[in-house]
Amino acid sequence: MNASLERVRDALAELIKAALLSDEGLSDACRAAGRARLAALAGDPPEPESLRMDGAWTLAVQAAESPELAPLEGRVNLTLPRACPFTLDELLAPGLDVDQAVAHIRKSASTG
Repeated sequence: MNASLERVRDALAELIKAALLSDEGLSDACRAAGRARLAALAGDPPEPESLRMDGAWTLAVQAAESPELAPLEGRVNLTLPRACPFTLDELLAPGLDVDQAVAHIRKSASTG
């Protein structure tokens, strides 16, 4: 896995965890971590041709749905989309609102 893919995966995983976690304190911590990772990405953006967003998304979903977090993911039973709901440009945009991004993840998921 290349470094660009890992960095994008890690930022997306924090946003996904924030969407899944029912504990507001833990969700807020994931949002803060997501903001930090997104700021680092924006400061040193990856080359768009060096990664596939859908691949980064798939890996981020796997990371966010880790077994140790499962008991804490109590908001709703979400089935996350297969395609990344964000473009790289959207993630790197200076005005990205992390709270809205988390809400977008929740809304793009199917509930079960």
